[in-house]
Amino acid sequence: MAFGARVALIKSLGALLEALPERSDVSAARWLARKFGPRNGSAVSNLTSNLRHALYDEGQLAERVLLDRFVDRAFASYGQYWAESAKLPAMRKAEIYERFAISEGLEFLEAARERGRGVVIALPHVGSWEWGGSFLHSLGYGMTAIAEELDPPGLFEWFKKKRESIGIRVEPLNEHAGTVLLEVLRSGGVAGLLCDRDLQGNGVEVDFFHERVTMPAGPATLALRTGATLLTAACYSGPGRDHHAVVRPPIDVTRQGRLRQDVARVTQLIALDLEGLIRRAPEQWHVLQPIFTSS
Repeated sequence: MAFGARVALIKSLGALLEALPERSDVSAARWLARKFGPRNGSAVSNLTSNLRHALYDEGQLAERVLLDRFVDRAFASYGQYWAESAKLPAMRKAEIYERFAISEGLEFLEAARERGRGVVIALPHVGSWEWGGSFLHSLGYGMTAIAEELDPPGLFEWFKKKRESIGIRVEPLNEHAGTVLLEVLRSGGVAGLLCDRDLQGNGVEVDFFHERVTMPAGPATLALRTGATLLTAACYSGPGRDHHAVVRPPIDVTRQGRLRQDVARVTQLIALDLEGLIRRAPEQWHVLQPIFTSS
């Protein structure tokens, strides 16, 4: 499909999802993802591998039937994520506020704000982080996120515009991203960073679900360099049509040695927190790209 046609199709689908009644669009998106997602062999393989690691418990691998069930649910969750994200720009801010709650850890976020040195929130690809970012905007926090640049560029600009319409500032993942985030934090702002995938392939090696993987060094580096509060959190779909977030206690970013050593130590602590957050709802962890070297 030509780039122009691809952009036009995605924009049309986005407009359709905004216009449809919410229960209809979510149901349709979950059904479509379940039906067509498994046709992508690499997505199935990657999702199966990722969930196998997340469901690993005390030396016991998940049974195949259970694993297949979670893969099916994860595809449905992925479809729901896109439908609910597309709906956000058309929703009233008051409705977003009413339908989202920080069920655990609001005090950590409030304390970080009062401290006034900026907040880094490290997030996994769980549920819908856009709902969390929009909710923070309704509280007067605002949030800056870094997103992978898309091809063609017009598609990235469209996504950027949509997210900024719900209060999330989006900057591309390029050589300027670090400078932008440093400015945000030094002005007391919030940086929300999805960090369970090492997009650039130059991350820090950590233990994650019983295997060595690499994770982005950005969250740890930014907090260590600026003194910003470092939190981990996840935004979950449910209960019902609502959404909620869990915020973990702050991670200690006191300097203890060389920067590289401190970044490795703090990134490992982030990885441990992300494990716990993902295990709360593994079916909502919709990462369709490879994370682990073993199958």
